[in-house]
Amino acid sequence: MKKHAVQWPTGVTSASVKPTRYRWVIASLFFVIYTIAAADRANLGVALPFLRKEFAMSNAEAGALVSLFLVAYALAQLPSAWLVSKFGVRRVFSISMILTSIATGLTCMVGSLLALKICRIALGFAEGPLPIGIAATINNWFPASEKGTASGIFLSAVKFGPVLTPILGATIIAAWGWKEVFLIFAIPGIALSLVWFLMVADKPSLSRSVNRAELECISESGEGRGSSPQASTSKPMPWLDTFIRVRREKTLDTTRGIFTSWNIYGCALGYCCQLGISSVLLAWIPTYLLTVKKFSIMGMGFVAAAPWVGAVAGNILGGLLSDRLLGKRRKPGMMLSALATVGMMFALIHSPADPVLYGLLIFLTGMLLSVGYSAYMVYPMPFVSKAKFPMANAIVNMGGQLGGAATPFITGILLDSYGWNSLFGFMAGISALTFLVLLTIHEPLEVEAPHLGIAGTTGKSDC
Repeated sequence: MKKHAVQWPTGVTSASVKPTRYRWVIASLFFVIYTIAAADRANLGVALPFLRKEFAMSNAEAGALVSLFLVAYALAQLPSAWLVSKFGVRRVFSISMILTSIATGLTCMVGSLLALKICRIALGFAEGPLPIGIAATINNWFPASEKGTASGIFLSAVKFGPVLTPILGATIIAAWGWKEVFLIFAIPGIALSLVWFLMVADKPSLSRSVNRAELECISESGEGRGSSPQASTSKPMPWLDTFIRVRREKTLDTTRGIFTSWNIYGCALGYCCQLGISSVLLAWIPTYLLTVKKFSIMGMGFVAAAPWVGAVAGNILGGLLSDRLLGKRRKPGMMLSALATVGMMFALIHSPADPVLYGLLIFLTGMLLSVGYSAYMVYPMPFVSKAKFPMANAIVNMGGQLGGAATPFITGILLDSYGWNSLFGFMAGISALTFLVLLTIHEPLEVEAPHLGIAGTTGKSDC
């Protein structure tokens, strides 16, 4: 796709032309696509109680099965960053989505536990490039003042898939069986991969659907800002800035710089713990509802969706708060999520048996857990060059996925030896660890001198 040049009519400038808003079309598209991808990974949790009747598994073995996808997914992150940097998001993302759908569909044909494990590993490797591609798309297509919101939209898709999965999965299982869940879920991704390839260019300057006014909005050049990662500034919040350790970070534009940055590793470790909690809820809540709370299959389907409805709201809310209220500060949302999740895990130990009350409790759990999620993906953007951002994002996401891979297996061990209360206590502990880790990293932000009185937290108002 060749770069197009926008020509203005005589006497017309970018300031007098209304910007296109094609980047929000792309945001809608990656929300839909990753909802499907998230459903492809989440459907195992719904089918797991029925799979265990066909393939005998202990709790630890069931947890290990869930972890296989996430191990492969984590290992795929760094190679995916290299592929996206070399071949571009457009091609790599589309192929990845096709392979994800194929791996999902093949799961319905398994006749042994070994074949099931192979399909889950294949799904992890196939889906690995998707989050790297979307993160790179957000970094290229959105101004700094909108990156948190766009990331919130993306990560709400990660949680919206599990909203749909228990309800649709339970309906499909009740009507046909567990195998049909994987077959039906495989279909949409094929078509959507083609839509992405046709509609989304690697950079906005390569898209015929974007005019020059929107390009200036994306670069924020309309306010005289440059294109460097730290070009924009935020108003000072003295007490908060001291607590979250605000500091202008040197731009990382080398691979060595990224691999030696504690800010990157600290972010990855925090994401590791938080995504580990999310992974446990995704994989084990359906089993908990059926075996401990004694809900019906359909009751399980609706209640198991509650934390992910809350998570969708939490991700979008967190992105908006980070961009608009907190002036692009990312750590406050991350730290709030960590502390709030500690409390919610102890609340789950004493959770009510009533489906409505329990649904409300885990809805709130999902919302509070997710308020800081979008910040983990956006956090490296201000101090990592765009060329090296896929690698930085891969490290953070790999850390998160390794946590997500470890905790379902640890869950199985805890359940075999101790019980559900120990599991909720374990999740409270690792969420507290997240908070402590976040205290050690800086908030990479440039704060204005107070006397300037110029807000640098938003782009052009007509964008």
